[in-house]
Amino acid sequence: MGPQHATPLLGFWDSRLNNPPLEQKTARVAAPNKGGKPAKVTKKSLQQFIINASQPAGDKIFDVSAFEKFLHDKIKVDNRVGNLGDVVQISQQGDGKIEVIAHTEFSGRYLKYLTKKFLKKQQLRDWLRVVSTGKGVYELRFFNVVNDAEDDDDE
Repeated sequence: MGPQHATPLLGFWDSRLNNPPLEQKTARVAAPNKGGKPAKVTKKSLQQFIINASQPAGDKIFDVSAFEKFLHDKIKVDNRVGNLGDVVQISQQGDGKIEVIAHTEFSGRYLKYLTKKFLKKQQLRDWLRVVSTGKGVYELRFFNVVNDAEDDDDE
């Protein structure tokens, strides 16, 4: 009796050859409308952001209308500047508040970035900071400055 040589792959291929082929998955297409076009599934999102600059605007060091114009000029929609249309609306709300309403995906971090950019351009970045006080609400606050010179004079 000689040694029997068994090929380990033969069992694998036998099981592959004996099984029927797998059914291929087909993509589902939405049923056509009355017009003959497939139904378009869209997700509408409405996002509202508020930038509260009432404190620096009350001290007359921050121009809210200039900031609003800056946002109109710099916000990108579909990677293009000046392409706001009806997708993004910017409006001024009374005491130094600006409201940005987006009907598409829009990042609050992008709004914070643009606010910081405006502060740097106006040379106010050393005195003001942008703080998120709630979901979709940003506030411009003064840095807390501690005067060591006044403490030294008291001694």
